[in-house]
Amino acid sequence: MSNVTNLNQFRKTKVRAEKRAKADENAVKFGRTKAQKALEKARAEKSKRDLDGKSTT
Repeated sequence: MSNVTNLNQFRKTKVRAEKRAKADENAVKFGRTKAQKALEKARAEKSKRDLDGKSTT
């Protein structure tokens, strides 16, 4: 006799794998590393400080 296969579990596993693959693809396409995010944040803060320092009001 063959083993009983739970089709619901099989379907959910397949959907999870597809979502994970799509997420990995998007991470490569749109994602930034932690270092890139930190650098961007530091540059924005420096720009704000420089701009505030130059205001005369």
